Formats: sequence, C-alpha cells, structure tokens
Amino acid sequence: MLIALVQPHRFNMTAFIVEDEPLAAKRLADMLRRQQPPVEVRATADSVEAAVAMLENAAVPPDVLFLDIHLADGLSFEVFERTTVRCPVIFTTAYDRYALRAFKVNSIDYLLKPIDEDELAAALQKLQALRGNSAAPSAAPAFDAALLTQVLQQLQPQQNQYKKQFVVKVGEHLKVIPVDQISYFFSLEKATFVQTRENRRFVLDQTLEQLEKLLDPRQFFRLNRAYLVHHDAIQDIIHYTNSRLKTVLQPAAPEGDVLVSRERVSTFRAWLER
Repeated sequence: MLIALVQPHRFNMTAFIVEDEPLAAKRLADMLRRQQPPVEVRATADSVEAAVAMLENAAVPPDVLFLDIHLADGLSFEVFERTTVRCPVIFTTAYDRYALRAFKVNSIDYLLKPIDEDELAAALQKLQALRGNSAAPSAAPAFDAALLTQVLQQLQPQQNQYKKQFVVKVGEHLKVIPVDQISYFFSLEKATFVQTRENRRFVLDQTLEQLEKLLDPRQFFRLNRAYLVHHDAIQDIIHYTNSRLKTVLQPAAPEGDVLVSRERVSTFRAWLER
C-alpha cells in the first residue's frame, strides 16, 4: 500500500469540512488545496452525528471549520449543543445574503453556495488577519445556537415563497403557466419572454433581473444577460473557445445554442454539481 507523507510546512492552515453533499464537499476541498499557500483538509463529515465525533476525536482542533447549515440528520447548530467547538467557523449556505446577519455575528464569515473561489480566498484572508491580531487565535466565537435556529425557522416560510406560476395575456384571455412547465426565460428586443416545455412562447412584464429574485435558484440559472434557464431545459453542454461553454436548450432557443457568460462559467459548473 502506498502511503503519502503529509508535509505540514507546506500548509498555511488546516480545516474540517461538514457537508452532506459529496460533490460540494469535494469541490470545497479542492478549492482549499488550490489556495496559496494551500489549506490542508484533515477530515470531513456529512452529518451532525459525524461532525460531533470528528470534533471530539480530533487531537488538535483545526484552524477553521467549514459548516453547512442543513445536514441530512438536522441543523448543524446542534453540533454546538452537543460538543465544544474550539475553532473559528465559516458557514456555507444556500440562503440569500439578506438572511445572514445572525450567521455573520456568530461566525468568522459565511459563504453562499455555490462557493466562489475568490470569496473563499477573502474569507481565509480575513481569518488570517484575525489570527494575527488575536491573543487567542484558535478560540471560537461565542455561538448562540438557539438564536440561529430561531432565525432559520423564521426564514423557512420565505423559502417556500418562490413564484409558483405566472399569468400572461393571450389576446383577450389570461393564461396561467405553472413554473414547472417553464423551460426558460429570455429577453429579445427589450421584451421578456417565457418559453414553455410545450414550445409555446409568451410575453412577460417582468425583467430577467426581477425574475431571478422570484424563482428558486436551485432550479433556474442565469446563463448570460439574455437567458434564465431551468436545469431540465439544458439538453447538452459543449466546450467552446477560451474555456467558455455553450448550452443546447430544449425547446431550442431562437438563436440556437446559448453561450454561458465567461464570468459565470465557474458558478455554472458549481450549480450543475449542486
């Protein structure tokens, strides 16, 4: 059996990851190893139970704990109720920024999913600065798990308030289009259209920017300035020039294949892995 020897001096910091989505955990670990200098991921856990065991069995606490909020067996805040966390925490979450003030004051930082590599680097730089200025750099902040759980409970109804249907005008009639029948939205000649799975097209009053806020981001992604698509509408993804991607939509888009904006490629890849 080949055993790889770890060279501790190569690493700037050590980390634990608590994440119940294997692809998301792997992606975060890969990003941490790409940091300069790299961050050593010493252990991962995918549940509250496993996280508690991981922390309690660690001879030395890591420099930072990346903690997903929703885990398969409950909220990750239960970890703080069951064991003492002796390291700073960076939350990873799919919640929108407006919901995260309580998380901000209860941790070093938070990262929105899909995690952006530049934002990850900024969070680690912030942690490094705090370590350099603190008399006890390994101390964890004082968590109020009850407060954070309460915040999540208050936010839960809002998570269900994404748009479920749209009403469009067809001649003298009004037609209701459920969101689950929509393939994508697009803008053309200063108008916004909704494209249904039945290959019908209607004009909407909202802009794509407004639609982004009304739709579940787990289902819809803004490919570029002109297209906001449902994941089921993406039939194929093709490598294009200069590390860009183009998508084949069903029904077909008016201009054919739709390019993913260069600045959205990495986020798009992460969204596909969600």
